[in-house]
Amino acid sequence: MSYGLSTYAFFWRVSDRAPRPLTLDEMLAQTREMGGEVFQICDYPPIEAYDDGRLDALRATAAGYGITLELGTRGVRTEHLAAYLRIARRLGVTLVRSMLNTADHRPTVAEATALLRETVPAYAAAGVTLGLETYEQVSTDDLLAVVRGVDSPHLGVVLDPGNCVARLERPVDVVEATAPYVVNIHVKDFSFSRRDGWVGFTFAGCLLGEGLLDHGHMTATVRPDERGINQIVEHWLPWQGDFEETARLEDRWTRHSINTLLRSK
Repeated sequence: MSYGLSTYAFFWRVSDRAPRPLTLDEMLAQTREMGGEVFQICDYPPIEAYDDGRLDALRATAAGYGITLELGTRGVRTEHLAAYLRIARRLGVTLVRSMLNTADHRPTVAEATALLRETVPAYAAAGVTLGLETYEQVSTDDLLAVVRGVDSPHLGVVLDPGNCVARLERPVDVVEATAPYVVNIHVKDFSFSRRDGWVGFTFAGCLLGEGLLDHGHMTATVRPDERGINQIVEHWLPWQGDFEETARLEDRWTRHSINTLLRSK
């Protein structure tokens, strides 16, 4: 098991609000500097246009830093996942995260199961595991129905319990239901705060250890150390009004999160 960062730990610094968005090479350098051992390139569409030479260079850069690469995308259409398998093989990636829904495709449990039964054998043959993330658009029961329906050790769950709160699923229940199938963990803390002092609530990210994520229960239940499951730092950091302050806080949260995880070793 290793600890690392996702592109979501650099969300604002790679966004179109950044005066100059960070490159993958820069994010890899920062991951190494902070002591991270894994970098998950997650929901980063530009990588789909990389040619073999550019993918080879990225793999070499990561190897030079001693960093393992992972990938993340969305959707379960056969052609799309085949394209990501090609990228994964070029980068030496053994874990690809995906989600069932995209903007233009919301498969039923039966359809998603059928599509993944076609796709997962190629992943298995390449030694790549596909993980489906827990999130509010799909109930945990439905997500697990797909995973169980495909019934392959190369299809599992990417556990992010905070994502499911908007569906009124308790994080502790999501952790316990998915634990046997977890292949990757996204670590981000979250909390509720009153809007305008009293009208409604805002559900957003917070500094790791200060919110509602019971990281101890999650690790005790999933047992990532024993099972070789990587833990990847992400954030839900609200925009702070200007880029400089948002970037400063994002960097602080990232360093705090990875240091907290590394100290727990």
